[in-house]
Amino acid sequence: MGWRGIRFLLDHPEIFLSQVRAMMRASEGLHNLRIMFPMITDVSEVDEALRLLRKAYAEVCEEGHEIDMPPVGLMVEVPAAIYQAQALAKRVQFLSVGSNDLTQYLLAVDRNNARVANLFDSLHPAVLRALIQVVEYGHQEGKHISICGELASDPVAVMLLVAMGFDSLSMNASSLGRVKYVIRRFSKKRASALLQEVLSMESAVMIRCHMELALEKAGLGNLIRAGRG
Repeated sequence: MGWRGIRFLLDHPEIFLSQVRAMMRASEGLHNLRIMFPMITDVSEVDEALRLLRKAYAEVCEEGHEIDMPPVGLMVEVPAAIYQAQALAKRVQFLSVGSNDLTQYLLAVDRNNARVANLFDSLHPAVLRALIQVVEYGHQEGKHISICGELASDPVAVMLLVAMGFDSLSMNASSLGRVKYVIRRFSKKRASALLQEVLSMESAVMIRCHMELALEKAGLGNLIRAGRG
């Protein structure tokens, strides 16, 4: 909620430039560098960060390094970015939703605070509708939309994310097997139907129970019980 991410870097452009130049030099000959701006709340932050990035690129090229300008994206993890998602998407090549931070900021819940941690649930109706809005705005601009955080590796949630239209899910390697297994057991049509069903529900508890029941009926109840263990 404070001085971090892009806020810190724009207040210290010398650090930003040093880091970006180092990344660009390290990518020479590989062409696999992608840069993502964190903690974005306003288009002016993206504009300034892109200006600095172009400056760093020009400097590295002047040094004789042969590199391509890397694709640039940004994290959607602050509520303000949801409502500016389309304007933000116009400026970058991809968007990535940080589900953990976005959930705690939307619900005003610090998940590290034991007094309120039980209120943290990314299946809250407000969070789901926010995710849908980000995907819609991003795709209107033809941009790739991914999601990371605990939600992306939650077997109970993965089919909802697929139905929303996320292009990719980012997770720990240990979660890949079970997420792939869930996706293979549901058709896109069934996933879309589940999304429409939960959007009519009014609480995270109702939504989670509904999705757990869907997994149970699909013979995937062991994934839910394993997650609880």
